[in-house]
Parts: sequence; C-alpha cells; structure tokens
Amino acid sequence: MIRSFIFPLIFLFLNQLVGCYGDAIESSLVTQTTVQVESFGAKGDGITDDTKAFQNAWSNVCSSKTPAILLISQKSYRLKPITFAGPCNSSITFKIQGKLVASTNRRDWDPKNLRVWIVFTWVQNLTVTGGGIIDGNGNVWWQISCKINKSLPCTDSPTALIFNNCKDLTVEKLKIINSPSTHVTFDRSQNVVASRLTISSPSWTPNTDGIHVTATTAILIYGSSIQNGDDCIAMVNGANNVRINSILCGPGNGISIGSLGAKGSTGHVSNVTVDKIYFNGTKNGVRIKTWQGGHGYVNNIVFKNMAMHDVRNPLIIDQFYCDSPASCAAQKSAVAITNVRYMNIKGTSATPVAIKFNCSASVPCQGIELKDINLQGSNGIVATSACQNVNWSKRGTVLPPPCQSS
Repeated sequence: MIRSFIFPLIFLFLNQLVGCYGDAIESSLVTQTTVQVESFGAKGDGITDDTKAFQNAWSNVCSSKTPAILLISQKSYRLKPITFAGPCNSSITFKIQGKLVASTNRRDWDPKNLRVWIVFTWVQNLTVTGGGIIDGNGNVWWQISCKINKSLPCTDSPTALIFNNCKDLTVEKLKIINSPSTHVTFDRSQNVVASRLTISSPSWTPNTDGIHVTATTAILIYGSSIQNGDDCIAMVNGANNVRINSILCGPGNGISIGSLGAKGSTGHVSNVTVDKIYFNGTKNGVRIKTWQGGHGYVNNIVFKNMAMHDVRNPLIIDQFYCDSPASCAAQKSAVAITNVRYMNIKGTSATPVAIKFNCSASVPCQGIELKDINLQGSNGIVATSACQNVNWSKRGTVLPPPCQSS
C-alpha cells in the first residue's frame, strides 16, 4: 500500500547520503595547517590512553593563525572525557578517519559531571568529518541503568558528542555508535549543518537519543540513518528554526518535540519543518509531548512527506506527558501548542489509534491541520483516531477520519 511512496523516499535519501548535496569544494588558494595526533604522542593502539595527546594537538590547531586540520588517522584511539575548547584563532577541520573509543573505566569520569565524554565548546567555524567512528562503549553504563535494573539507583551517564556554544558548525560523514546516553547534542549553538550521519545503538538501550537539539537556532539535519533505544531526534527548549530532511528512523521512539514544561518550567520550540522521513517499527512517528503545569509554547510546526511502517503511535500530541514512577496530578497550566500541520503522511499503524491528540482543557491545541493522511492498521487492525480539546481542520483525504472524542 505504501510501496509507491516509500521507494522514492528511500531513493532520495540514498542520493543525499552519498553526496547529492555535494561536498564543499576546498579552495586550493587557502593555506591550511595539518596536524596529526601522533605528532603529540598518540599511539592509536586501542589500549593506551591518548587523551593528553589529543588535548595537546587541539591546543596547537586552536592557536593556529591559518585554517587548520586536526587529522585522526585510521587507528583506534582510547579517550577519557575530553573538552576541545575555544575560541580559536581560525577555522578548524577535525578529521576523524579512524575510531575514537570511550574508556571502559567509569572511574575516569568525575562523579559530579557524568554526562559528558567528547565536548566541543565555544568554537566557531568548526567542521567535524572524516568518515570515522565514535564509539561510546555504552554497555558499561547500560548495565547499571535503573531503567534496565530497577533495583539500582538512577545515575547520569555520558553523551558521546556534545557541541556547546558553537557557531557556523558542520558535522558530517561520521558513525556514532553505542553511546551511554544521547549520541549527539547541539546545545546553545547557531548555524549548524549535520548530515550523512549513521547513529546506532541497540533498541533496548535507555535514553540513547540519536540527536538532541536544545537552545539552538538555525540547524539543518539531513541524509542520516538513526537506530537507537529512544528518540531518533528530540527538540527541546529553545530549538528554533530547525529543518530535518531525509532521515531513516527506527528502531527507536521516533521524532519528538519535548518534553517541555516539567516541574512548572517554561519551554519554547518554534519554526520546525520535518520532511521526508521513513519510520520503521518505531514506538512513535512524530510526537509533541509536554507536562501539565508547564508554560511556554510550541508553534509553527510542519510534519510532511512521511512513510510509516508498523509505527505504534504515528501522529501524537500529548499535553499530559508523565515520565514519572508516580502519577502526575492534574494541573490547569500547560505549554500552548499552536499551528501544527501534518501533510502527505502514509503508512501503517501497529495499534488501533493512529492519530491521537490529547490536549489540555485549559490550554487546548489550536490550529492543527491534517492534509492528505492515509494511515492504515497493520495485520488487520482497524485504524482510528482519538482526541480531546483540540481545534483541528482537514484538507484532502484524511484516514482514519479525525477525530472521535476519547
């Protein structure tokens, strides 16, 4: 039923993945300094701690007066938590041709700062590329997760790759695998392009978001494959002017806005376009999730041109999100959700409710538009829709018809 839609989508995705957008043409007129980490003592044998060598090599390229390349050759480099800090004197290309592997010793992390492994902070005009692998060695952290073993206390675990306060940033042609927690985070950054990434961890792993976007403006994410145990892409407070295009998502939890508004906080996400996505066996398709009692808004969102295969909750808005062992008390305030459009979305739902809009009575969802939707139940399931407190409209054919009250 959806084959005619999926095949062109995958064809387009593969074209982009192999370089349909084209690689940047490097100017032969620009003098570049190339620095190899081996020049600063890195062994690259997969056993020796190469953290200090990487830190010294970074200091060298960061102080360069001309554009610099930090070259990580085709070896395996074991690293403890490391921060590559700016500001730097010129543009930098961090070229990973080999493999960066996280230490397997959890004691290498500061107990007060368990959430980081590789961090780039306050760097402008940075490109991280090279076709290499970043391996977070997540298994040593997953096995002590309270979500895996409920008898254990809940503790933090590292994000593999964090970009903090970066501007004019390109992250491309990398494989990021087995992160203890989120694989890649863009935080308080501007003018970001993330493309041709392969992100993967087992489907059962806790909190292993593929890409996390927070307080970041003007970001394009395209031509990537994400398979993990949590959201393929999550956009949280401060994500603005976000474009997501040509993504293979699944397994995982789909693409999410939120959660927002936890513990009465204020959250804002706006001007987001999610286009040409193939969801395969995900828990959710596209989801907006907010806590009761929160404040702020989600506004001007477009979800379009999507194919879904056996997705449990293809289209979902949940203003009653509650990721807590105890039930969440009813509250009157809520994060406002307005101007959300769903267009040209086809595929199969693994559960009866293919469209679910569960909105607040005090702050109803406004301006929700459905256009050209065709979601059928898989394996003989009859697909339905359910909603409460939502102001919606439809254009074209919308299946299942919106929207019975729940």
